[in-house]
Amino acid sequence: MSNNTTKPINLQTGWPSARLCASAAILDGAQQVLTSEVEAGPAMLYGPRIGHTPLRKSLATWLSTFYAQSMAGNPTTKDRIAISNGASGNLANILQKFADPLYTRAIFLAEPTYFLACPIMEDNGFRGKLRGVPEGGPEHGGLDLGFLRQRLQETEAKAVRTAADSSRADAPVLKTGPSYPKVFKYIIYVVPTFANPSGKTMAERTRRELVRIAREFDALVISDDVYDYLRWPADPTGDGHDGTTMASPPLPPPPSRLVDIDRGMDGYDEKWGNTLSNGSFSKIIGPGVRVGWADCAPGLAFELGEVGSSSSGGGPAHLSSTFVDKMLRSGALDTHIQTVLIPTYRRRYHIMMGCIAQLLVPLGVKVDSSISEKEAGIALGGGFFLYLRLPDDVPHARTVASVALREHGLRIAFGHLFVVAGDEGSTARAEGPGGIARCFRLCWAWHEEEELREGVHRLADTLASIRERIARGEAIRDEALGVR
Repeated sequence: MSNNTTKPINLQTGWPSARLCASAAILDGAQQVLTSEVEAGPAMLYGPRIGHTPLRKSLATWLSTFYAQSMAGNPTTKDRIAISNGASGNLANILQKFADPLYTRAIFLAEPTYFLACPIMEDNGFRGKLRGVPEGGPEHGGLDLGFLRQRLQETEAKAVRTAADSSRADAPVLKTGPSYPKVFKYIIYVVPTFANPSGKTMAERTRRELVRIAREFDALVISDDVYDYLRWPADPTGDGHDGTTMASPPLPPPPSRLVDIDRGMDGYDEKWGNTLSNGSFSKIIGPGVRVGWADCAPGLAFELGEVGSSSSGGGPAHLSSTFVDKMLRSGALDTHIQTVLIPTYRRRYHIMMGCIAQLLVPLGVKVDSSISEKEAGIALGGGFFLYLRLPDDVPHARTVASVALREHGLRIAFGHLFVVAGDEGSTARAEGPGGIARCFRLCWAWHEEEELREGVHRLADTLASIRERIARGEAIRDEALGVR
């Protein structure tokens, strides 16, 4: 095992390597825009509130091509697209427009959850109203809908009783008037494909039932659809660790987005719907570009353009949007995804999986990610993350992460990070039998191949040293860790 701990390794950071960002294609788009007498001036001014119109058109075409099967001949259109400054910024805007912290009963989040979503929700007034919903085992298809339905029923019954006891109308309190024509009773937040952190992909049957539940309880399902384009065979056959990758076999179509399922089912609310696809170019162009989108019912898209900051400052990320539009229209982004991102991430994924099988599995570690895209007979890997489970004879992942950082220069994301903030039940489930406190997340997107190998070596060294101390009866110090 490795003894090289001179250089810190961070397998927690969920960023793409800087060299993988599409800088050349962005530069080409910028040159086209900024050297054009027609386009340069408008690009440098305030943009339309709902977003750069050419990008909304090209994005609608791009999405309709990729998700053609699930759209079933009903492509998305620009009136369903609102441009954002990224998925995180858009999450805040969605809550500002469509949720009232005194009326909206709760926000339900898939558990384990993307931990940085919680402060966005708390900043919007929902501290104490966040509730976790376990992803559950394979039989649940990526989300325990029985658990969700029960909690929704309990929460709704309590809200109705409270309104009756106080003799007040069960209606929005803060978000009223023409500026807020639609406020939902519930918000449900999920990452349905290659989830952060678990890596799971939600089954088709679960997606459909989740939409039915959302309609029943007047909920808006916000799905972060940010990893869908990064997919490859989970089978490592043909992936050389010498930097070569053979051509992929044909992949099955991507899973149906929740927003497309909603639109395709009988009884769809044509103005508002109950779903919103929250997309971003951060993972496939680069986080610094700060361009994302919402694909949703036209009423939701229009109102997102009416958020106060856009009314004052114009469409977010307007200048960058003009560059991204050029990338979509020229095909440069598709080329970058297919020739740079997927081959690189595919190699890294299989290298990490190979090291885990060689070094960590013999120590009792299990890969906990569930790859459920098998409808066409092929298992897929994808996204940015692997999710692993520790054996029962070592402490919680938080303690392992503390030792790894302090003694081996390795940072990993541990299970306690992924509980739902303020939900005592989420913490109790995490620390209970089979809970996520014994899990940790590794990212292959940030570091290069040799650093990935070294990182897994250091993790193996950490586990071996912890076992030795336990055998000697030594206490293991557990220090507080940040979330960088």
